Amino acid sequence: MTLALQILHFEDLAVGMTERLAKTVASSDVVGFAQVTGDRNPIHLSEHFAAKTQFKKRIAHGLYTASLISAVLGTRLPGPGAVYISQTLNFRAPVKIGDTVEVIVEVAELIPARQRARLACTCKVGDEIVLDGEAWVKVPSSAASGRPLPRI
Repeated sequence: MTLALQILHFEDLAVGMTERLAKTVASSDVVGFAQVTGDRNPIHLSEHFAAKTQFKKRIAHGLYTASLISAVLGTRLPGPGAVYISQTLNFRAPVKIGDTVEVIVEVAELIPARQRARLACTCKVGDEIVLDGEAWVKVPSSAASGRPLPRI
């Protein structure tokens, strides 16, 4: 899951613009997320424990799924230099190890006076919405940007 960087300024945005990302959740992703965050809930890490829950299998952390939204915002729409202001999240269904999550981010509203964009965010597994919400980001303008181009 490597997204090519795309830098958009506020003036480049239009309501309805969309970016997508697909990521298949590996056990190593969930274990790594647990190590980074300290969330070692056995529903995420133990097949034995998870088998006795309503889900019957290990599930990914909800915030792991949400972090895939951040990947789109930080790399593609609007990309490097955009600053998160807020994010709402509605967890609708579990994401299991091996599921492919499709992230869809769409520009829903633009506020030019404040260089703010409201983005509708949806994560799906197949046809099922597993997470949705919205993000507000501040997006630099081309005139006042001065943001450096990332070197990779």
